[in-house]
Amino acid sequence: MGRVIFHVDVNSAFLSWEAVYRLHHLGGTLDLRTIPSAVGGDQEKRHGIILAKSIPAKKYKIQTGEPVANAKEKCPELVLVPPNYELYQRSSRALLRILADYTDKIEQYSIDEAFMDMTGCSEQPEQTAGELKERVYRELGFTVNVGVSSNKLLAKMASDFQKPNLVHTLWPGEIQMKMWGLPVRELFSVGHASEKKLAALGVHTIGQLAETPDSVLYGCLKSHGLQIKRFANGLDDSPVAPAPPPNKGYGNSLTTPRDVTDRETARLFLLSLAETLSARLRADGAMIRTVEISLRDCHLKFSHRQRALETPTDLTVEIHEAACRCFEELWDGTPLRHLGIHTSGVTRTMERQLGLFDRLDYEKYRCAEAAVDRLRKRYGQDIIKRAVFVEAPGEKRVLADHMGGGISREKRRVDYTKEIIL
Repeated sequence: MGRVIFHVDVNSAFLSWEAVYRLHHLGGTLDLRTIPSAVGGDQEKRHGIILAKSIPAKKYKIQTGEPVANAKEKCPELVLVPPNYELYQRSSRALLRILADYTDKIEQYSIDEAFMDMTGCSEQPEQTAGELKERVYRELGFTVNVGVSSNKLLAKMASDFQKPNLVHTLWPGEIQMKMWGLPVRELFSVGHASEKKLAALGVHTIGQLAETPDSVLYGCLKSHGLQIKRFANGLDDSPVAPAPPPNKGYGNSLTTPRDVTDRETARLFLLSLAETLSARLRADGAMIRTVEISLRDCHLKFSHRQRALETPTDLTVEIHEAACRCFEELWDGTPLRHLGIHTSGVTRTMERQLGLFDRLDYEKYRCAEAAVDRLRKRYGQDIIKRAVFVEAPGEKRVLADHMGGGISREKRRVDYTKEIIL
């Protein structure tokens, strides 16, 4: 019957996983999915945004990504629980194990989404999708939507139809009936900026986009306009790729607990980011040629600066040095609330040409940092840290986590003994 692709999407993933864990492992009696509730960060640490919300919370127009304070204004009785990424990762792995019983061609699209190439695996794909959906609920306790179609784009669009716990098809012959009447913002790859430009052309639905002349779209949105027109017509030939493509760049960023107002503290946060980033490079057997930093100040103004390196590197010290040089060129003294380091020019040859004027012994530093990597892998990342990250007795300063960025420590796990389990 041709190509068959499933897109499996966990309904309100973080909140669902939290609800199931509280019900089945912590003795909870109230299902968070049935009341206005949300998973949100710590406002005091400036991570106070909504990460996931229940379906009842949607009635109050609570949006993912909005500040917790705004959400509480919309719904004062909103039940807020902290994020627990270790739980979410375990739940995601459990889902993938079930999917692997149906096909070996699985592409994990995100922590709560996956594509499955089911071509030749089932003569009745809709029935199989329904069986898969029910099995996930029976064995794991949470619900998923499954989109069924002939390519990844249409399968993903189908899984976003009515929720929760449903199977939807979007075969090519159903595009006009099921997809063309939707607002253009519902189409994959159409963001807010593209929506505004399309609206200026009088294009408000996916069907209107599908019939807009190429020349008009190219004049307004260049090649992106032609790409989204293909999507509007249901055209997509991308394969389900079980192995993710190699990284083209590595990045890391963090929001500071308080505004940073001095260079010493800023350099410390940049060092914590460089420490984490360089460890990822070495784990992947990669080096980078370009370092870029990004800053967001207390007025939410964004700025960035990049610097090319003389030789590729995976060393913390060299990445940090380049980041600090960018920082000195960029920062105007305005208090900062967010810093990031981003790298590009990735190479995996792992060969470094020695220079006559090299300021450090690369091999010596590389061996030392690799030894630290091994210790942290075996005993935990806190087994060894640079002395600059250790607070002296009586000292009062803004301390950075010695390996900062990414998922912060308070989001990785939750001390449920301090939580009120409803």
